[in-house]
Amino acid sequence: MQKRRRNTEQHIHLLRMSETPIQLEPQLSIQPSSQQEPERGLRPPPLFQLPLPTQDPHQQSQFQPELQLSEPNPENRRQAEPEWINCRRLLLFFYGFLFCGSVWGFIYHMHRNLQNRSNNHTDKVIPCLSSACQWASARLSMSADPFTQPCDYFLFTCGSDRLSLDSGGRQRGQGIPGHPQNLKGKAVWPDSVRQSTEREDRGVREENMLDRKTMLLQYLKEILESNDRPGSTAVQKARAFYHSCLDTRSIETAGAEPFLTLIQKLGGWAVSGQWNQTEFNSTLSLLMRDYATFPFFNLYVGKDPNEITRSTTKRYIQIDQPDLLIPIEWNIKTMKSQAKTQTLRPFLASCEEYLALLGSPASRSMIHVGTFISLSSELAVAATPLQYRLSKGQLYQRMTIRELQSQAPAIDWLGCLQAVFHPLPLVEDDHVLLHNLPYIVQMSRVISKWLNRHELSTRYCKWHKTSHNQIWIDFSFFFFYLVLSHSTPLSGPVHTFMVLNLLHTLMPALDRRFSETQRNLSVALGNTEGVAPRWEQCLLETERGFDSVLTHLLSERTAHREAEEIIQNIFSSFKSKLHELKWTNQTFLQTVMKKVQSLIPRLWTMKEISSEAELDLLFSKVTVGTQSFFYDYLQLLSLWQKRRSKLLTEQTEAADILAATPFLLGNELLFPMGMFVPPLFHPTYPRAMNYGVIGFLIAKDVLHLLLPDIYSQSETVHAVGECVWAHYLTVTEKAGRGGVFSLSVAQQQEVWVQYSALQIALQAYRQSLKNHPSDTSISGLSHTRLFLSSFSQVNCDSDPYREFMPLEPSFLITVICAKSDLCPTSLQCLNKTQQHSLQTC
Repeated sequence: MQKRRRNTEQHIHLLRMSETPIQLEPQLSIQPSSQQEPERGLRPPPLFQLPLPTQDPHQQSQFQPELQLSEPNPENRRQAEPEWINCRRLLLFFYGFLFCGSVWGFIYHMHRNLQNRSNNHTDKVIPCLSSACQWASARLSMSADPFTQPCDYFLFTCGSDRLSLDSGGRQRGQGIPGHPQNLKGKAVWPDSVRQSTEREDRGVREENMLDRKTMLLQYLKEILESNDRPGSTAVQKARAFYHSCLDTRSIETAGAEPFLTLIQKLGGWAVSGQWNQTEFNSTLSLLMRDYATFPFFNLYVGKDPNEITRSTTKRYIQIDQPDLLIPIEWNIKTMKSQAKTQTLRPFLASCEEYLALLGSPASRSMIHVGTFISLSSELAVAATPLQYRLSKGQLYQRMTIRELQSQAPAIDWLGCLQAVFHPLPLVEDDHVLLHNLPYIVQMSRVISKWLNRHELSTRYCKWHKTSHNQIWIDFSFFFFYLVLSHSTPLSGPVHTFMVLNLLHTLMPALDRRFSETQRNLSVALGNTEGVAPRWEQCLLETERGFDSVLTHLLSERTAHREAEEIIQNIFSSFKSKLHELKWTNQTFLQTVMKKVQSLIPRLWTMKEISSEAELDLLFSKVTVGTQSFFYDYLQLLSLWQKRRSKLLTEQTEAADILAATPFLLGNELLFPMGMFVPPLFHPTYPRAMNYGVIGFLIAKDVLHLLLPDIYSQSETVHAVGECVWAHYLTVTEKAGRGGVFSLSVAQQQEVWVQYSALQIALQAYRQSLKNHPSDTSISGLSHTRLFLSSFSQVNCDSDPYREFMPLEPSFLITVICAKSDLCPTSLQCLNKTQQHSLQTC
């Protein structure tokens, strides 16, 4: 026993002599009892409950009771307690740091996700795989990307975009002072700019800036040429007429024979030497009723603007001066119409050519040409431009048919109008609206004089005596000599005048010799516009007679719900934009807001769209393709005239299928279906594309339509216009393309309009994305980038305000992206300074 006690004391002594084991072992092997835990309030971490790997478990069990005996020592306890507290504090701090870091990381991750979702920077987009999207993707891939070449891409202006023979492409900015297009040549431009210009020229040669009207026509062309389904009988007739018009080989083979046959049916004419002396008014009624030809005056159907405020639906027959064949111009000094010698000579040559094509001997054609020009000149003297008539209050003069008959007795007005508007029961007490009563009175006098058949010498002497009021002076002595030397008396000049007007009506159905003669005259008169392709001519002719059929076909293919949605969203965003403006006149603001709030924007469709059965009944008496295009065309003219007659009794405005811009009708803001056609709009496109293109165009149209003089009413217009222009000058000057000039008032307003239209469209799209978060994309582009890239495809739209836009609309992307959170990438120009100084407009 003593020996064991002695060994124990020695062992304890040895332990006390060893400092390191004593300091480490309590930290690694002490196992406090369950009774001690409440007192200490301390539990070691689980790690410390495990045995050391180098220790023997059996040996540890021998040491443990002895260590427990020594633990109650207060001194040892004070030494161990701070170590445990420090360890726990370190561990708690460490775990707390990890926890806080995780929380902040989670919050940051969620914030970035929300920000990216709102800005569409890194959204996972769903690809659009429709055929329309595949086409749009290919088109985008072949176009310049504004986000890869932000500098060179935007250095152009709209101006007067014309095709140049030497460059083969557009000349943007022509006529704008300081614009690089006015420099000596492209050789002085930087290489990057010149390459970009050449790339632009190549693109123009491939696609010559299709405006909205042309895109609509091409879409209607695809509808008529498609064979997706047979369609109704009326649809088949419309397509057959269109294809008959395209069959130029048959038209060339027929030549002038169909027209000569028609002349004989009408009683012949003096040019051929066979004329049965038909009565003037009966021939005139026949031409107007069956052939839509109005040689002496024009007929329209429409409302009286003085009654529009009373919300009346009544329409009136409106009588206007005709579209005379003889080229004339207005002399502001004499206030008379006149022609120049250089225009009369080619006109004379064209008339002779027409008569030669119709088989008239050259020895006799000069007499008929001379009388035709003489009669035309007398009628032209009384013709006046619209602006002059407006200043003189000559528009919409109301009178009864009886009163008109007394003013211009040469015309059987009631008989002619009854023939045109058959079967409507017109009477002499019905009112008509005159747009140039002085011309109508003069026209009646001229016709009466020519119908009296005075001797040629008497007529030409009088003509020469009063030549100071005529537009043809140079040939007066020549024709006077020619007529006196001719042995055959002149006959039927008024009838010949009507027949030549009928010839021009039927020109689209005749062979190309007639159209080439007409084109040569047009070029001689200074018209340099190109000839429309044959398909476009045929489409326009098809619309004249089969407009209701085309309206039905277009309505079937229009995505009404999607179109209505984008109209409503753009208009809502437009109203929000009005509140952001700084108005100089609060009264004007209230007037504008009252007007805007009262408007009902909607897609313009006929309220009762004809069914296929109704269309079949309407065109049941029409036969197409049985003989030749000439006879098909005669039926078309009859259909066109019936449509004119129907307008007189309709209570609603018929939808204009060829309209491509909105307009106001009462309290309705109407958007034609023709606005919502590919490639501008498609229901399977991502909404980003639709809002970036047609959304922008809608917003621009609405701003022009409802705020035509906004510059004088808001300070914002000037500020935004100058701000955008400052952006443009910064880029162009740094690119070595200087030429600083101030914007005019009209240019500032147009810049504001288009910049605001882009903002309105983007705001409407972002709101749409909030309401309906899902949207597809193409080419893997994020939503905002697809929106802006699609907008960059909108060229300088051919509207009346085009000439006032001093820069390319796609440059506005650079300006709007100055607000960095809106765009997926920065549009800073490389190697350019002072980019950071640009303000957000």
